[in-house]
Amino acid sequence: MNTTEHYSDTNFWDKVKNFGQSAGKEVIEKALWLYYTAQDAKTPTWAKTTIYGALAYFILPIDAIPDVLPVAGFTDDLGALAAALATVSAHVTEEIKEETAQKMRQWFN
Repeated sequence: MNTTEHYSDTNFWDKVKNFGQSAGKEVIEKALWLYYTAQDAKTPTWAKTTIYGALAYFILPIDAIPDVLPVAGFTDDLGALAAALATVSAHVTEEIKEETAQKMRQWFN
């Protein structure tokens, strides 16, 4: 399955809104780093494709470990996000990390 075709901004924000607390700060932080990196015009197309694949996996309702399972439910999502971050980390700027930190303070403080 090509997960990039299942990505949309609306589905991403719905997932963050509906599962943010249960997913936890680490998952949401990594998802936001990727999201904001994909929005950056300087991010190359190959990196955006990697990012959108990981974000699509994050928002898909059916994945390797169902998100409704306590604790373990987002383990596979975290793995997909972390793998994408390892691939595109050179494009995650300090500005993106600060934007994410501001959003995280809004949601989790």
